[in-house]
Amino acid sequence: MSIGTSVHPEAGQYYRRLLALALVHWKMFAISIIGMILVAGTDTAIAAYMKPLMDDGFVDRDPETIRLLPLVLIAIFVVRVFAMFISMYCISWVGRKVIMVLRQRMFSKLLLLPKDFYDSATSGEIISKFTFDVEQVANAATKAITIVIRDTFTVIGILTWMFYLSVSLTLVLLTTAPLIAILISFVTKKFRKLSKRIQSSIGDVSRIVEESIKAQIVVKVFGGRVYEESQFEKINDQNRRQNMRMIATQALSTPTIRLIVGIGLAAIIFLVTRDDAMSIVTPGTFASYMVSLTFLFGPVKRLADVNVDLQRGIAAAESVFKLTDLVDERDDGDYATERVRGDIVFSHVHFRYHGAKDDALTNINIGIHAGETVAFVGRSGSGKSTLLNLLPRLYDVSAGTITLDGRDIRDYKLDNLRSHLAFVGQDVVLFNDTVAHNIAYGSMRDASMEQIKRAAESAYADNFINELKQGYQTIVGERGLMLSGGQRQRIAIARALLANAPILILDEATSALDTESERFIQTSLDELMKLRTTLVIAHRLSTIENADRIVVLDDGKIVESGTHQQLLDNNGHYAALYQLQFASQD
Repeated sequence: MSIGTSVHPEAGQYYRRLLALALVHWKMFAISIIGMILVAGTDTAIAAYMKPLMDDGFVDRDPETIRLLPLVLIAIFVVRVFAMFISMYCISWVGRKVIMVLRQRMFSKLLLLPKDFYDSATSGEIISKFTFDVEQVANAATKAITIVIRDTFTVIGILTWMFYLSVSLTLVLLTTAPLIAILISFVTKKFRKLSKRIQSSIGDVSRIVEESIKAQIVVKVFGGRVYEESQFEKINDQNRRQNMRMIATQALSTPTIRLIVGIGLAAIIFLVTRDDAMSIVTPGTFASYMVSLTFLFGPVKRLADVNVDLQRGIAAAESVFKLTDLVDERDDGDYATERVRGDIVFSHVHFRYHGAKDDALTNINIGIHAGETVAFVGRSGSGKSTLLNLLPRLYDVSAGTITLDGRDIRDYKLDNLRSHLAFVGQDVVLFNDTVAHNIAYGSMRDASMEQIKRAAESAYADNFINELKQGYQTIVGERGLMLSGGQRQRIAIARALLANAPILILDEATSALDTESERFIQTSLDELMKLRTTLVIAHRLSTIENADRIVVLDDGKIVESGTHQQLLDNNGHYAALYQLQFASQD
């Protein structure tokens, strides 16, 4: 690195990766550097300009010099303006390209990360990386690089000219360099530490804001406003304190550097104004030297201050690269098929969540034939959803195997495996897009409007969709908030119907529907399930009485299995759940 910067080896690794992204666009980067060098050269040229101006123009009154000097000055400033525009535009172009690439990589990585990443990460922290962290990287990739390159060349150019004017005086000035270097090294470490704390606090701010927005009804109904305000005040104040520590460090370091340089300047003035020196130094030399010193202050100050942007950028780059470096969900299978029958076997399956002490599922053994409907019931936390999350490999088994048509699901290519599955969950996810695009989502985006409408009709969604202001082209709003819960659920069912997959996973698919709508949907689902292997999670036991088999889980283990009537006759876990549910209904 150059004057005014110091990078820790680990931090340097992240900054080198950032620069590598910039150097992909090396032509624009090179043009910007040429512009920066020209800008730096004009500073040195203006300082050098003072010597002939004073000696030849004012002292000797040389007419040739007097005629040329204004033209030379105009030429210097024309070059400076052109060079500044080129350097600023080109480096900013490169910087925004880097940001675009980083954001794209981050977003692509989010789509590839395993589900256990989302189990621990908060949305606020992730969003903060896309907004705050990336903008800090942009600052490091544009403003900081510009200052480092341009002002380093400016310092080198001016010091070279100062050495030309007087070696002894310049050496006196450079005695202050070690003190400045020590101070900058200390400040750099402080900035890096504070930058990481600021990033963390920004993530906390984003998290609390997001939670309060999503949970606004809970906050209002349960009187949580005062508590949420106090929580936000603590986090907000913590962010303020961390920023003030950085500002205090910067505010103290910059004047200290100026003081050190000022002491060197005072020593130079003392030496120049001595009687034995006055006869050697011409007015032009002295004026040029003093202008050079004046021009030196700006670049030195900016190089000292750039540590703030640079260290923030490095800390932000570390945060961004740590996300992009995360390991994708495993996809090392090489088998693919256009269609599966739907035979599923869970054999001695165990599963434990990352960081948990105990298994969430223990020794699960189930054989499900193609076209069979199997319902999974049990108390909350018994492992029903966890078990079905293993089939599309949202999680991988800790031990045992799951086979589809006799082949381990880990042998399938991940996209191919999931293409054979359709899913309707209790938490319906809709996107801020049209009704039609929410039904024909993802790999179904090329479906015709006729197919979309047919799926909606089968899900008993067509009537309410046609009543919307723009019908199938109506924007449903964020998470589908423009629709009722039952309407969202029917669109999700229409999406599953359109997918026409051989395996159907229903996780409380009718939970948000009223009794009449549920009856219509259940009729439609019963017809759909005749031709598919269907795995159903149900809390409402009345919806699964006609299932081919009901599997009862408790504490991650299968405790019963059979038809509805068989399980009632056994008078075990299922019978107890059934009696409890219908007693509560009565």
